[in-house]
Amino acid sequence: MVVVELLNRGGWMMWVILSVSIIATAITLERVVNLYMRSRFNVAKFMVGLKSLIDNQDYKQAMEACNVRTKHPLPQILKAGISKSNRREKEIERAMEEEMLRALPKLQRGIGFLALLGNSSTLLGLLGTIFGLITAFSGVSAASASARQQVLAEGISMAMYTTAFGLIVAVPILFSHQIVSDRVDKIVVQMEEGASGLLGALASRIKDVRPQSMQTPKGEMGQ
Repeated sequence: MVVVELLNRGGWMMWVILSVSIIATAITLERVVNLYMRSRFNVAKFMVGLKSLIDNQDYKQAMEACNVRTKHPLPQILKAGISKSNRREKEIERAMEEEMLRALPKLQRGIGFLALLGNSSTLLGLLGTIFGLITAFSGVSAASASARQQVLAEGISMAMYTTAFGLIVAVPILFSHQIVSDRVDKIVVQMEEGASGLLGALASRIKDVRPQSMQTPKGEMGQ
């Protein structure tokens, strides 16, 4: 096969770079499926319906509305806030923040490693270049005068193949890293805006509940 022949021309480092590309492709596909397909969610429409239920103080129905089938973390974050609707504003905010902190690692899984693979493939290509040049000059010193030109050409060719392949692998990986990172950033913004909107809707209906012992009976006022 032509591909196998090209990989062999670049030496063993070509196979290492190929392994990096396979791992990066698997991570990218998994992230795209989870972040773009399974996390697809009409946030604006959901928030309009949810705020309508909150305005009507139908908290039970609002809780049920959050049980939608999606990997998007926003419904579960808002559900945590609604479950504390009879508490103080700080407690509602804390409940949603805790749910956000649980959701973030799932959103960011594999993204940092994807960036590492992209940068590593470039460095592996450069390392293969160095090995190729070492091979070329070592071969020249050991070869006969008639064979030196061929040995030098083969070594430099190996060096160039690894450099090119490292860059060919690195560029798509870095692009895919940026794409999935942008999607995560967008979901995080939706989470924050949704939580802020719910908190505002609930806060307008929260009264400062004080312990009964701290309240002054009407009959005792003025005594």
